[in-house]
Amino acid sequence: MARIALIYSHPYPNRSRAGRTLLGSVSNLDGVKVRSLYERYPDFAIDVAAEQALLLEAELIVWQHPIYWYSPPPLMSLWFEKVLARGWAYGKGGDALRGKACLWVPTTGGDTNAYREGGMHGRSFDEYIVPVEQTARFCGMAWQPPLILHGSHHATDEQLHQHGLEYRARLTTYLASERTTTQNSAGALS
Repeated sequence: MARIALIYSHPYPNRSRAGRTLLGSVSNLDGVKVRSLYERYPDFAIDVAAEQALLLEAELIVWQHPIYWYSPPPLMSLWFEKVLARGWAYGKGGDALRGKACLWVPTTGGDTNAYREGGMHGRSFDEYIVPVEQTARFCGMAWQPPLILHGSHHATDEQLHQHGLEYRARLTTYLASERTTTQNSAGALS
C-alpha cells in the first residue's frame, strides 16, 4: 500500500536538476509511490481510474512540479481536471479525498526577490499558492504548509541537497506520525 502518493509532473524531467534531486531524496522511502505523469502519459491520455485508485489508498498526497507561467505544468492541470472529478473528489458524493493530507512541493526559476512587489513577477509567491491550496481544500483535503524551492535554476548542489533533506524529513515525519497513530489505534482495538 502506498501511504504517500507522490504525483510528479515535469515536462522535461531529464533537464531538471532540482526535480531529479528532490524526487531522488524521497522516492526510495518505504510507503511512497511515485507517479511521474509525463513518463506515464506522454500522450496526455490519463487513466483516471488508475489515478483515483492510487489516491484512495494514500493518506498523504504530494504534488511536486515546477511552476510554469504561474501555475502547474499543462499535464498536471489536466490531471486536476480529470482525476479530481465531480462526484468523486467534490460535489454530491464527492468525498473520496476528504481528510487526506496534501503537500505541495513546487520549484521556481526565480528567487524570492523576483516574487515581490517591484520584483520581476510583481507579486508575492503567496498569491500563486492560493489556486493550488484551494484545489486541495475544495476536495476536502488537509492542506499542509508547502515546501517551496525558489531559484532552482541557480541553486547549488548543496542547496538542492539540503532542500532534499528537508523534503525527506517532512515525509519521514509524516510516515512516523501516522505509523504511531495506526499502532496506537490497533493496540486500543485488541
